[in-house]
Amino acid sequence: MSVEFFGIGGPGQIGGLKKSPKVQGDKKVEGGGEDKVQFSSVLQEVNRAKAATPSGDAERAERVKELQAQIREGSYQPDLEKVSASLLQFLVENR
Repeated sequence: MSVEFFGIGGPGQIGGLKKSPKVQGDKKVEGGGEDKVQFSSVLQEVNRAKAATPSGDAERAERVKELQAQIREGSYQPDLEKVSASLLQFLVENR
């Protein structure tokens, strides 16, 4: 299933679905002892990447706290050229 957001299509389904044999009544089909879950290699790579950068999360959290303090004080001054360049790049690349 794919979701469109403002005319931009999202990613398709990640990983395939694997169906297990059907159980009829109280009998189990041969070879179908337990249900199993298999995740695609993409999801496994994402989990490995998340586990590899816990220090990045701490640095990001610290930066967010600094920015929140600046906003509360009224001293936050974003670089408007960087913001506009980033926004234009996002719009051009995602069309």
